[in-house]
Amino acid sequence: MSETPDGRVSKHFIEQAIDADLASGRFDRVATRFPPEPNGYLHIGHAKSICLNFGLAQKYNGTCNLRFDDTNPAKEETEYVDSIMEDVRWLGFQWDNLHYASDYFDQLYLWAEQLIKDGKAYVCDLTGEQTREYRGTLTEPGRNSPFRDRTPEENLELFRAMRDGKFPDGARTLRAKIDMASPNFNLRDPVMYRILRAHHHRTGDKWCIYPMYDWAHGQSDSLENISFSICTLEFENHRPLYDWFCQNLKIHNPRQIEFARLNITYMVMSKRKLLQLVKEKHVKGWDDPRMPTISGLRRRGYTPESMRNFAADVGVAKFNSVIDIVRLENAVRDHLNRVAPRRMAVLDPLKLTITNWPKNADGSDVIEMTHAVNNPEDPDAGSREIPFSGSLLIEQEDFREEAPGKFFRLKKGGAVRLRAGYIVDCHDVVKDAGGKVVEVLCTYDPATKSGEDTSGRKVKGTIHWVSAAHAGEVEVRNYDRLFTIESPETPDGGKTFLDVINPESLQITKAWVEPSLVDAAVGDRVQFERLGYYCVDPDSAPGKPIFNRTVPLRDTWGKIEAKQG
Repeated sequence: MSETPDGRVSKHFIEQAIDADLASGRFDRVATRFPPEPNGYLHIGHAKSICLNFGLAQKYNGTCNLRFDDTNPAKEETEYVDSIMEDVRWLGFQWDNLHYASDYFDQLYLWAEQLIKDGKAYVCDLTGEQTREYRGTLTEPGRNSPFRDRTPEENLELFRAMRDGKFPDGARTLRAKIDMASPNFNLRDPVMYRILRAHHHRTGDKWCIYPMYDWAHGQSDSLENISFSICTLEFENHRPLYDWFCQNLKIHNPRQIEFARLNITYMVMSKRKLLQLVKEKHVKGWDDPRMPTISGLRRRGYTPESMRNFAADVGVAKFNSVIDIVRLENAVRDHLNRVAPRRMAVLDPLKLTITNWPKNADGSDVIEMTHAVNNPEDPDAGSREIPFSGSLLIEQEDFREEAPGKFFRLKKGGAVRLRAGYIVDCHDVVKDAGGKVVEVLCTYDPATKSGEDTSGRKVKGTIHWVSAAHAGEVEVRNYDRLFTIESPETPDGGKTFLDVINPESLQITKAWVEPSLVDAAVGDRVQFERLGYYCVDPDSAPGKPIFNRTVPLRDTWGKIEAKQG
């Protein structure tokens, strides 16, 4: 839902469909569900689905269930179940009911027997390869299985023998008897059950036959009295089968509505590929901050609000498209800009000495406390004290001995304001034996203290700093995009997505920070002024925080690409 320029509320096509069904009396309430398979960690595409399903339930004062599609025990684990629940809660949602497809295994089995008795399902002995051959092609109809005309009595006996473990894995399947000539492949006698001896994370070894997704999904929706089954576009061609099962069982028939899945540049969304990245140790786990998983983005420093705002920004569409990753990065920048406290940190230090700074009787620097605003976007955030002395650290890139005309930072013979401090004038430099500048020598103007300036002086540049004697040393992990090209799913030249992994996606360095940051807690988010947004990583130890870069303050990737080009 969005607002038009003239102030009217514009509803997306799913909301319009819901409104029409409620008005016609087809359904009297909105009941949705989020049904992930617990075979991996959720990614940002799932976040969009979560926001959509739970958001619709909230908007229409309805309900939204969390249901695990645990019909494939060979790939599913309790670890994934736990992570999914954590992700949903972290995004700010709470399910009305928690279910598992395995809750319904007994009922699904009884319904399968019902279809067998009605002559609408049969046991097939074809192998997987033979089944594919018999299905036909896009231009040729399929052929009936030679086992299609078994009697209901024979099919029932065989199906019960399948259930009782009398056949080896893969020896037989149960198939719906629909139409092998249908132009929709999904209606060409789809498989409902396969024999699979695998330990299930909830039912243990009770079953050696497991329902296929298309058989379990619609009936699970029906059992939960779901009104709107919101799916991604790849299930559009499955909708006639979804309806066929419900109608032939004469049970509640929810309405399936499809929307475009989320694709983002510089990301892969395939669970299979994400699992490969993890298993082959191209990343450090599902929650690696370079991963598009919700847990990875959370660890990187993304906020639930920014994720929800991003989902609202991209909206709901009927056609697949690719979203520029900059929109995601801007979503977290916008939110963190409003809520993240500002702190100063120096990643590539250069010593700055104020030669006229006052000294104590013992020759040490006088320490002065300056005051800095915590967040200029939030008047209630207040200010903080920072120690200021005559020996500071600034960024190397903020100084040039000889600088071009539009360089408004510090240069020899030039002046700059130190954030929350004074204006300093550089009068000399110190170099090492190789001619590299290792120290800049400046004088400060006592009349230019920030907030108390009486000098009337104006300078064009302001840079950040830390007091050398007071700065804390911390580890910084500067994360960048995991892939070097916009479409890593389909790289050119016969390459795979592994061939376009960005070797510079993680740069570990040190930083010198304001004293207060040494005690930062895991999960704390902060803006390193003029550098970017950072979050404290779980690898941190007390007094030894590790800061993950969430995003830089501005998009530097385009500049990098321009240089590479």
